[in-house]
Amino acid sequence: MSLLDALLLTALGTLIATLATVRTRWVGYVASLGLGLQLLVLFLLAPLGYGAPAVTSGLAWDLFGQPLVLRYDAMSWYFALITLGAGLVSSVYATGAWSDHYRAAGRSPGWLQFALALNVFTMLLLLASGDFLSLFIAWELVSWASFLLMALAAGPALKWSLRYITYATAGAMSMLAALGIVFHLTGSLNYADFMAAVDQWSVGLITLLTVLFGAGFAVKMGILPFHLWQAGAYAETPGPGMAFLGAISSRMGLYGMMLVWVQLIGLIRLIEVHIPLTFLSLRDVLMWIAAFTIILPTYTALKQNDARRLLAWHGIGQGGYMLMGILSASALGSAGGILHIFNYATNQAVLLLAVFAVVYRTGTADLNKLGGLFTRMPLTFVAMLVGIIGLAGIPPMNGFVSKWMVYRSLLSEGMPLLFVASVIGTLGTILSVYKLIHNTFLGQLRLEHEPVQEAPWSMVIPMMVLALIIFLTGFMPGIVLDWVAAVQAAVGLPVLPHTLGGVADAHGGLDMIMLVLVLFAGFGVSALLFYATGRSEPVHQLDNYAGGHFLSADVRYHYSDHFYAGLMHRIGHWYRGSFLWFESVVASLASFLAQWSATFYRLMQPALPMLAMAVIVLWMVS
Repeated sequence: MSLLDALLLTALGTLIATLATVRTRWVGYVASLGLGLQLLVLFLLAPLGYGAPAVTSGLAWDLFGQPLVLRYDAMSWYFALITLGAGLVSSVYATGAWSDHYRAAGRSPGWLQFALALNVFTMLLLLASGDFLSLFIAWELVSWASFLLMALAAGPALKWSLRYITYATAGAMSMLAALGIVFHLTGSLNYADFMAAVDQWSVGLITLLTVLFGAGFAVKMGILPFHLWQAGAYAETPGPGMAFLGAISSRMGLYGMMLVWVQLIGLIRLIEVHIPLTFLSLRDVLMWIAAFTIILPTYTALKQNDARRLLAWHGIGQGGYMLMGILSASALGSAGGILHIFNYATNQAVLLLAVFAVVYRTGTADLNKLGGLFTRMPLTFVAMLVGIIGLAGIPPMNGFVSKWMVYRSLLSEGMPLLFVASVIGTLGTILSVYKLIHNTFLGQLRLEHEPVQEAPWSMVIPMMVLALIIFLTGFMPGIVLDWVAAVQAAVGLPVLPHTLGGVADAHGGLDMIMLVLVLFAGFGVSALLFYATGRSEPVHQLDNYAGGHFLSADVRYHYSDHFYAGLMHRIGHWYRGSFLWFESVVASLASFLAQWSATFYRLMQPALPMLAMAVIVLWMVS
């Protein structure tokens, strides 16, 4: 039995143990222990993260005459690390005080832990897929596991989860069509046979397969225009479940894109496919889709007054940076895109956990009903501060490193317009995350929140661990860049030369160790000058002074309602309703086709459509 077998069996054992204890009070400890054991086994596979040969599972069997292969390479290991890390942190957070609070609300924390364990197990299976058939089966398992986690809260969550599974099913059908074409052409669903045949295929066929596979993966990732399900579905998912989904679930779509577009088809072929009547290649079109995915959802986040929806919209936008960097095909840009997967996961997870700590203490995620909580929840404030610095791409946190790499690669590769688009997206990110921390923690404290206390330690510790990881991997990004380089080598991308401090480049590298030391020295001098004067005078949040007037508790001075209203008035008409209109058109068309098909089925002999479906299935498997 290989270590990969041990990992998958440990994940399955965790799932079974969680199900067996689902109605007990210690189910969270069982799930967390199981996820911790899985992470330990994955670390025993750590040589994969440094470029070791792929590990193949002994658990192989045939289905429809096609061998199912399970294997882990450096890319699988990298995504598995993020999956298990996000799962463990979310499970620990959901154990203890949050669990008691969730149970008191009439919900079952046991089923939440089971859904988390199920998502982790199915994602590990997906990452182990070594052929198209196992990829498709695991892809469907991941989709339905995500549906379960989203639907647990019932009510509005059920509506959004049904929208998600509708999108996911449409994406799966697109993938199935691609598999049918591949099988028809090669007689196999094996990756090696696909790679051997792709050189002989026409430009039109490569374009068709790129689009069919890409549509399925884009639904999971939330790439425009397949993104309208994600923000609502994630925002309605119960606390730690949303943190897990937001950190890694949608990145399974990016895993699929890297596998098929980069590793199997090859980016050079996408560059060689020229779009008629334009100066663009197929790769250029995909990069511009990534650019619009950065900009539009990010500025949509500005309008959100619910902290959960604000961060959910950012999850869509940040995926655009990852995809754009990888599609750049350069060593620097692809490393930045791959690194941003890790960096974003840590930033998004800590931000969502901080938001749910605030919800736990105040009962609301409405940014218009918060403010001034810094003095009441200082550790949660620190966690959110670290997260927004990282998400905005500002030093010294890890998000700066990956975004800098993407920016510099776009300029170096002669893509100034895409660079401008990514910077516009970053500006929107800074504006919206400032709104998040301003309306939650800064300004005047609301009178009803005066008794609020810091979140319990069972919730604070996971946040502090994530905050420490964000800082350390920003201070010494070479730790993660070693894994990123192994991923680049595994998928056939040029490998980035790097150091512990960042990027090694004679024409302008990045040394985060030196940068952070200089930054902290500047902070130290500023703090010394500030405190040495001794002229500051602390005042109580409910007895303040501004603009020549004393502010007591009955005066609402903290401005938060309709934050950036003027800005939204200027930019709102650029995109307001456009994607909702597009979705309604597609929904109407789908409804028409469904009604027509139902009428056709009722009027005709029922055996004929069934016979047609049987012929299609036999053609695919024969």
